[in-house]
Amino acid sequence: MVNIGQSQLRTEDFARIIYAQEELSLNEAALGQVSANYKFLKQFAANKLIYGINTGFGPMAQYKVSDENLLQLQYNLIRSHSSGSGNLIPPHLVRALMVARLNSFMQARSGVHPELVELLATLINKNITPCIYEHGGVGASGDLVQLAHLGLALIGEGEVHHEGKIHEAAELYASLGIKPLTIHAREGLAVLNGTSAMTGIGMTNIIRAEKLLQWSVLLSAMVNEVVEAYDDHFSYELNIVKLHRGQNEIGAQLREVLKDSKLIRNRTEHLYNPDNLDQEVFEDKVQEYYSLRCVTQVLGPIYDTIRQAEEVLVNELNSVNDNPVIDHDNQNVFHGGNFHGDYVSLEMDKLKIAITKLSMLSERQLNYLLNNKLNQKFPPFVNLGVLGLNFGMQGVQFTAVSTVAENQSLSFPMYVHSIPNNNDNQDIVSMGCNAALMTKKVIDNTFEVLTIQLMTILQAIDYLGCQEKLSSVSADVYQQVRAIFPKFVEDQPKYKDLKQVRAYLEQTDALTSIQQN
Repeated sequence: MVNIGQSQLRTEDFARIIYAQEELSLNEAALGQVSANYKFLKQFAANKLIYGINTGFGPMAQYKVSDENLLQLQYNLIRSHSSGSGNLIPPHLVRALMVARLNSFMQARSGVHPELVELLATLINKNITPCIYEHGGVGASGDLVQLAHLGLALIGEGEVHHEGKIHEAAELYASLGIKPLTIHAREGLAVLNGTSAMTGIGMTNIIRAEKLLQWSVLLSAMVNEVVEAYDDHFSYELNIVKLHRGQNEIGAQLREVLKDSKLIRNRTEHLYNPDNLDQEVFEDKVQEYYSLRCVTQVLGPIYDTIRQAEEVLVNELNSVNDNPVIDHDNQNVFHGGNFHGDYVSLEMDKLKIAITKLSMLSERQLNYLLNNKLNQKFPPFVNLGVLGLNFGMQGVQFTAVSTVAENQSLSFPMYVHSIPNNNDNQDIVSMGCNAALMTKKVIDNTFEVLTIQLMTILQAIDYLGCQEKLSSVSADVYQQVRAIFPKFVEDQPKYKDLKQVRAYLEQTDALTSIQQN
């Protein structure tokens, strides 16, 4: 069980809650601080003008709200902003959003009643997730529309997901004995005014991007194996003179995967031989194509980008990101813009650009294997049947190319795409939730591209009959994937194979395979 409020929530803690559906608990000391923070706000706001407590919201803040309408004000905010549209965000991403919002509240600077955090924890543990739509948030004043739908579910209205079905929140709560949230002071504004949608989705993007990078390293190693590439381009000596952490980490991983391969060639043995000097034209390529030879230089920046994004997103996950900030330690309330999502938006844009480049590398390696004029080693499209009659991997190449093209179009940054709104009160915004959702789409697409690459590599291995010469890591992957995607010669529809192999990539940790071998 993950304890929320005891210490900073780490990526691995977050993954356990979202992907392993591990339950969470609320730290008693932190819960006490939440209560103290709420009590301070109630006392402090009794005779003061405080935004969102006794004023309207946004450009309506110049209007004072009468005492008898203070609680209704919070309900009005939630209901009026529950205006999302488009596709529903998948339940596991909504769960991520809820964990991010809960963790922010447990910092005890939001002035919320403890009932709110306890209800959020209950819903997460029971795997009840509000129906929240993709479209609506501009990422300033927080993810207002997405979080409004969270607020709607908390007060027992709207719809929720539970056990694979959509239910009316009020009906499901009644059947499970769950009491909806009662507004006490500013719970409506506190729920809406934060970066938790973009942050929760962004955290899942980082976890999945890390998995993609691991697979890209492993598949790049396998491509180098089947074409019998030289070993110096991923050597320690070559890479250490380039002073980037990512490049050297990728080089180390490649060396670990390929340490017992019988296919990778040593340049000293094969090309530094005086006998080669008698040849006018060398049969062997002196250097491989860039997509094979520059793996450390291409994947290195992607490694660094993921690490940077993780640091920023974990900081945001553990931050107070609403407005105003209720500081019971200093006995004051501070107004500002901690709800602004620029930190997350920029990192999501950088991440999606990096993952798009990863998909481009995969597509180029795939093209090398499929184009016999380039590799001079395999039949066209790694066709194991009759040339002209059969088609091998020809059909799925179209899928890979079109998917990479979509990634390239999606890589336009949202961070610089601010549109003023809210009567120009929000005159510069982050579009952070859009950025996170687009990054998710790029990651989804890239799993599809790597799936096609892996299937092609296996066909190439079978054409060569080189299974016994593979590294132990590559051989292990070959055996596992061949169990769900058998070698084929005659043409058959491939869409079901694509789905199964993609599920394998999503569910299997490539780095674990490397470390175990």
